[in-house]
Amino acid sequence: MSIQEEQLQALSDIRTMMNRSAKFLSLSGLSGIAAGICALIGAAAVPLYLGVTPFDNFFDVHISNSRHTIEEITVFFIADALTVLVVALAIGAFFTRRKAHLRGESAFDHTSIQLAFNLAIPLGAGGLFCFILLYHGFVGLVAPSLLLFYGFSLLHASKFTLDDVRYLGICEMILGLISAVFIGYGLLFWTIGFGVLHIVYGAVMYYKYER
Repeated sequence: MSIQEEQLQALSDIRTMMNRSAKFLSLSGLSGIAAGICALIGAAAVPLYLGVTPFDNFFDVHISNSRHTIEEITVFFIADALTVLVVALAIGAFFTRRKAHLRGESAFDHTSIQLAFNLAIPLGAGGLFCFILLYHGFVGLVAPSLLLFYGFSLLHASKFTLDDVRYLGICEMILGLISAVFIGYGLLFWTIGFGVLHIVYGAVMYYKYER
């Protein structure tokens, strides 16, 4: 190896070390796939509960179907979403910790804490905003709002991890805006945003960085 090649290799090593110290690079593509599958299962539970399909307009179905009150449906949606969130986070933490271990890194260092903090702030604000929407009866705006806030959260946190997260965030925000146009089809857009997009994102991440 020539002196010039050694210098280039040294610069490459320094760059890698700087990226590792500034960004959390142990996010696993399998985490994204698992989160997407959990979301699809959670979305599938809704049609079983309501007796509808994801392609039905929620408000039209509610008017013609008196089996459940709006309060019962709201409670079910919240419980379903929280269950999916907890299970997806647990599985995601497992795969991320495993990848960090294989890379010889810690899954709970300063950078990962920054990532979680920057993800949680906009997401928490979005969750509270959605509860306010429910309080005022704006049920149809909950799905678009969650997609928008989730996309913004990913975009905000992407500076502390892989750049691919930024593109997922942008896609979620675009989907949220489209969902705001088609009020009543929130389940369909949730299925796409939290289910399909996560699986596609996870598969791409796994192919690029872990295969």
